[in-house]
Amino acid sequence: MSAVGVVMLVHTALERAEQVARHWTASGCPVVIHVDRNVPKIINDAFVRSCASDPLITFSQRHRCEWGGWGIVAASQSASEQLLENYPDVRHVYLASGSCLPLRPVRELIDYLDARPHTDFIESAATADVPWTVGGLDHERFTLRFPFSWKRQRKLFDAYVRLQRRLRVRRRIPEGLVPHMGSQWWCLTRQTLSAILQDPRRKTYDRYFRRVWIPDESYYQTLARLYSANIESRSLTLSKFDYQGKPHVFYDDHLQLLRRSDCFVARKIWPRADRLYQAFMTDEAHAMKRAEPNPGKIDRVFGKAVERRTRGRPGLCMQSRFPRKGHENGLTAQPYSVFQGFSDLFEDFERWLNKTTGARVHGHLFGPDRVAFAGGDTMINGVLTDSAGLRDYDPAAFLTNLIWNTRGERQCFQFGPADNQKINDMLARDSNARISIITGAWAVPLFRSNRSFGDLRKEAAHLQRIESKQIDFLRTEKTKARLQIWSMAEFVESPMEPIQALIDEIGPASARHLSEAPTMVDLTGFGQFLQNLKNQGMHPYLMGDFPVEKQPPAQSKPARKPYLVR
Repeated sequence: MSAVGVVMLVHTALERAEQVARHWTASGCPVVIHVDRNVPKIINDAFVRSCASDPLITFSQRHRCEWGGWGIVAASQSASEQLLENYPDVRHVYLASGSCLPLRPVRELIDYLDARPHTDFIESAATADVPWTVGGLDHERFTLRFPFSWKRQRKLFDAYVRLQRRLRVRRRIPEGLVPHMGSQWWCLTRQTLSAILQDPRRKTYDRYFRRVWIPDESYYQTLARLYSANIESRSLTLSKFDYQGKPHVFYDDHLQLLRRSDCFVARKIWPRADRLYQAFMTDEAHAMKRAEPNPGKIDRVFGKAVERRTRGRPGLCMQSRFPRKGHENGLTAQPYSVFQGFSDLFEDFERWLNKTTGARVHGHLFGPDRVAFAGGDTMINGVLTDSAGLRDYDPAAFLTNLIWNTRGERQCFQFGPADNQKINDMLARDSNARISIITGAWAVPLFRSNRSFGDLRKEAAHLQRIESKQIDFLRTEKTKARLQIWSMAEFVESPMEPIQALIDEIGPASARHLSEAPTMVDLTGFGQFLQNLKNQGMHPYLMGDFPVEKQPPAQSKPARKPYLVR
């Protein structure tokens, strides 16, 4: 007879529960099974008959079990009392469920507990130190009453909690108890468990915990502190929960993950995970190596899973988790560059930038007529077309999709006051945006056009109003984008330094020092053009202090010939 006995709580997948129970008894561990009273009698009777051939499997008095209710504690009490009474040689009692699966040979667990005969393995932490409570009830679960089912009577549950809070109801915790919480899956010594079950004040404790919320996570965890001489506050069962407090279910593709944990038992196993049952319910020769149980080895994987589930990937808006404004995990997937005024000031700027940096350089993605993809393409990754109508249905989603679908390649595009300005809100909030603006450069195409001056003046005033509002918007404290702004006069005076800085920022492909800047358009007469706008009553202030006439270069005096005095 083994020194380890197992209490198994079962409510579904009874054929798997029988398989695991026989696995326990094959190593000499007696098993007492509690079958939820919600299971129909005909199914329970068939289950009892199928296990009758194994003398080490017995069944306890049945209780109706419901999540968050007292029934689970009552079930473990009945089964534990029966186990301790019928098997006096049992030194440790291991609480498991029908969906638990031993990951290592049972013999290893027996040896592990034999080496620690007076140690209780139960996660037991004070309520102030518990980070995993979900639903806003930590210490209140011990000071309020919970007569209604959280799952079946949610409205009554919430209403009664609100009423007690309003009336400032406070239950009195039995004298001597300090509430503790932890995993419901424990392994207690006979001495500690029998002390809990035979305590003279057990009726008082049971009456109190019947109205505690989720008592199976606090009953034994609290009472063990009264009687145990040596508690190791951890469970020997690997049990992981998601951000909503629901247990993770393990499937066949978690095989290697479970092996890395080195834990003795895991829950919750999918009943049809045949590969897991075949891999772990095996002989000792094919079992995992002996090692100290260490579920922390896989905590990083679960941490990433929780983050992926709650926050998603940066720049990806899934259909199942479309984020609210301001609650996204990054508006876009990676950095990108926005150039305003550069293609107006420099000839063939897009081709030059592509050649210099290797980035994909688009034209005006938000132009009024079409989406100007790089190379004149009409479609890009992700089946994004050059249709302005489709783009303008949701400009922010268009840009998010474009950056997501071209991950790994730097995207650059041109922008200007004639483009769709609805994208400015996203550009300002996006920390991945690198916005470079030469203010007033939109006037260069007007200067070079051959249109009537009255039309040019009207359009210049219109574009200046738009760009002025845009600049004011981008300069607010809410802007997260990296923003650089130069007036046209300032930029033309010394273009090499800012261009070199922009090229260096785009990426390592442009690490070399620039030997020449892109070709600037001929600005002869541009100062006079601006003066003519002023003369017509329009004040072009965004260009900076641009001279009316280009100053001729200063005439240098011829150098004097050196001579030698003898």
